[in-house]
Amino acid sequence: MVTLIDSPTSAAVQPRLTVQTADIAANTTAIRCLDWDRDRFDIEFELHHGTTYNSFLIQGEKTALIDTSHRKFESVYLQELQDLIDLKSLDYLIVNHTEPDHSGLIPELLDLAPQVTVVGSKVAIQFLEKLVHRPFESQIVKSGHSLDLGQGHELQFISAPNLHWPDTILTYDAGTQVLYTCDVFGMHYCDDSLLDETPERLEPDFQYYYNCLMGPNARSVLMALKRIAPLQFDLVATGHGPLLQHHISHWIGQYDTWSQNQVKAQTFVALFYLDGYGVSDRLVRAIADGISKTGVAIELVDLSVADTHEVRTLAQCAAGLVLGMPPQSSTSTTLDPLLGTILAAVHPKQVIGLFETGGGQDEPIYPLRNRFQELGLLEAFEPILLKTEPTAATDQLCREAGTDLGQFLTQSQSPPADTALDPELNQAIGRLSTGLYILTAQKGDVRSAMLASWVIQGSFEPLGIVIAVAKDRAIESLLHPGDTFVLNVLEEDNYQSLMRHFLLRFPPGADRFAEVNTYPAQNGSPILLETLAYLECEVTSRLDGNDHWLVYSTVQTGRVAKLNALTATHHRKLGNHY
Repeated sequence: MVTLIDSPTSAAVQPRLTVQTADIAANTTAIRCLDWDRDRFDIEFELHHGTTYNSFLIQGEKTALIDTSHRKFESVYLQELQDLIDLKSLDYLIVNHTEPDHSGLIPELLDLAPQVTVVGSKVAIQFLEKLVHRPFESQIVKSGHSLDLGQGHELQFISAPNLHWPDTILTYDAGTQVLYTCDVFGMHYCDDSLLDETPERLEPDFQYYYNCLMGPNARSVLMALKRIAPLQFDLVATGHGPLLQHHISHWIGQYDTWSQNQVKAQTFVALFYLDGYGVSDRLVRAIADGISKTGVAIELVDLSVADTHEVRTLAQCAAGLVLGMPPQSSTSTTLDPLLGTILAAVHPKQVIGLFETGGGQDEPIYPLRNRFQELGLLEAFEPILLKTEPTAATDQLCREAGTDLGQFLTQSQSPPADTALDPELNQAIGRLSTGLYILTAQKGDVRSAMLASWVIQGSFEPLGIVIAVAKDRAIESLLHPGDTFVLNVLEEDNYQSLMRHFLLRFPPGADRFAEVNTYPAQNGSPILLETLAYLECEVTSRLDGNDHWLVYSTVQTGRVAKLNALTATHHRKLGNHY
């Protein structure tokens, strides 16, 4: 029989926060933090039944904690954990993924248990190093790795990137046949029921959760379902909501059906790389970030754990492919068939991008490039060559290359500009006139620029402006809160040369300021010498405007070069393009 122990916080504290513990398998305890009154999640997702944050304690010869909880539960969660075990005896903290609602108490846990070894994917460990700001013991795992806790608790790890963060892993206890999935198969539903006895009550929230968090990465969901298919599990221990035991096949079947329907019409790019070889994982994630800005789905494929069928399927179905150079076949027999599988599966008119990975024995990039071109694939960006250690400029080059690839795919599928809106509405919106500006930004060695026309003053106190920046702009990555930039105001009847220059399509990594006269502002960004005026600004916040970011910034200083000159204006005829 399941034993429930409620540990309420003070009745005066709002919202209601309680902790529920229960034995769910041999030597295994669930610690569920119940957030009864939470009404929103990730800002945009409305909740109707609160949520829970679930973590799990496994006590074999060694002891492991799987995930922690939200920071708002700090006192009650840590007290409950200390009532269960002596934290000095905790051996492992397994981090299925690092979103704050599951990792929020890791810094406090490390203070109480500094001896613990943190186990997670490579990306998760990198995230945590930036989060906790202190050294800690760590162990990187992926599909095929295991951890023996003793007394039959042998944990197996399954890589599940993009569900719904890039660092996600699933953890399976072969001894108890419990699958720990964190966000996967979860739902935002808070009540005293530990298990899924009444599926009809849970179904709407289960589907809503899938639509919000998992549906955008439906192809990754299918890959994860394939990886867990060989496992025998009697309980799915999720990170949110009730644990799944009575209707497991139903819930998994729903994920499979919804994902199959989702991917039928989905344009995606498959990114093949070898985790741990050179800087392959760093560069592929920068390229993936650039692709994501364009709204194109991505599928990251680690060749060290992918099977031939998975590689063949993705290479056949993808609209675009990105390939990081693996070691030459003379030093690796396992990758040779996979490269052959990719070459055999691709077809003409797919888009391809190649990059070196700096592992010391990379497959030569140009002969492979020639093979893809002979097969009829279109090159989205020039091969990315790596001659030195990567820098922030290298990351920016990769992001811009990914954006170019994504834009190539989206622009070929977009409806003609003159048919996207009702004609009268299109013309009416086009009558909104704006000024013309050049936005310039520099962060370390990375600098960029864009022609801007959607600019308004946003506030008097503090003095602020708002700029709409398309999400697929290269400069977007330099416009996060705390970043600085210069807004250069173009002059009426004296702007054509600058506008023509910054309207050019620059290849990834190109210097956008070549042959343009500039000098540095106080914040380090370039000021264009030939403009009417400039404003030095600092980004304060960003609002999601669907296909644009609305960037609100405070103005630090400014200067006018010609007091009697006027700002250049932009008059459109149609409202569905610039």
